[in-house]
Amino acid sequence: KNKGLQVLKANSGAHPPAHSAGHGHGGSHSSSGGSTLLGYIGIDTIIEQMRKKTMKTGFDFNIMVVGPSGLGKSTLVNTLFKSQVSRKSAGWARDEKIPKTVEIKSVSHVIEEGGVKMKLTIVDTPGFGDQINNDNCWEPISKYINEQFEKFLKEEVNITRKKRIPDTRVHCCLYFIPPTGHCLRQLDVEFMRRLSHSVNIIPVIAKSDTMTIEERQEFKQRVRKELENNGIEFYPQKEFDDDMEDKSDNDKIRETMPFAVVGSDKEHQVNGKRVLGRKTAWGIIEVENPNHCEFAQLRDFLIRSHLQDLKEVTHNIHYETYRAKRLNDNGGLHPISSNDTQESNL
Repeated sequence: KNKGLQVLKANSGAHPPAHSAGHGHGGSHSSSGGSTLLGYIGIDTIIEQMRKKTMKTGFDFNIMVVGPSGLGKSTLVNTLFKSQVSRKSAGWARDEKIPKTVEIKSVSHVIEEGGVKMKLTIVDTPGFGDQINNDNCWEPISKYINEQFEKFLKEEVNITRKKRIPDTRVHCCLYFIPPTGHCLRQLDVEFMRRLSHSVNIIPVIAKSDTMTIEERQEFKQRVRKELENNGIEFYPQKEFDDDMEDKSDNDKIRETMPFAVVGSDKEHQVNGKRVLGRKTAWGIIEVENPNHCEFAQLRDFLIRSHLQDLKEVTHNIHYETYRAKRLNDNGGLHPISSNDTQESNL
């Protein structure tokens, strides 16, 4: 895969054609074994056309963060996008009390880099896992994910459809695992088991600097084993590997997960350079140093190599599964006018 095109391909309605036909002054052959091209046609310019279109329109990317309070979810998100994008950064009060039930709160920002605009929405879930009794605390989250599918579906079946349907569907769920060093909690297992078929779950071990390197590796292996024993598939799912190259790349990622991360939006001086890190009595834990934690691997995976694939799996797999079930259960949704469209209760 051309990683440089991952972001630029976002929001395009079609996959670019396979690069099977080369070009040059000596002529080219079509992959189907058909006629020989007598000269350069320009098929490969579709990539540049898509790039220009995406530069104009931009794209949506929606991340949900789930986990108990105090695990550094907001800090990690700010570190990922090198800006104050989390809900807490957008006017959250420090004296805000932990809610008695799980709430769903989101905040959106438009980020621009290299001329490409991304509307980033961070969906937070305060209250998750913070109660004495956490039975069914995943239900409001599952409801929210399905509501976004429903909003998109209703827009699709409108007689007069928008040229570009706003995409509020959750493309990725970062699930924060407490760094206990022992095993997954029953809540962790239950949440991922119930939601892994409706959203792309990426498990991360939060505040991994509280464990030694040996403890971290043992904990990662234990988590992977528990997920496997419970039949939980996290993203990237093996069944969605497109080819052997994909499988090889994704196998390396799957062997690394869950990513053991440390987040910090504070800079410190290290060897004459300004680096993001956490200052301790023993020194600076550098967030982007692969010898210190796996934050850089998570960032590269999430943004630089798999962002487009996260969007495609959400649309082609998770949303299609919801859509097929919804239409099958209802005997088909009748087209509705814009006056009849009801917004979901968020």
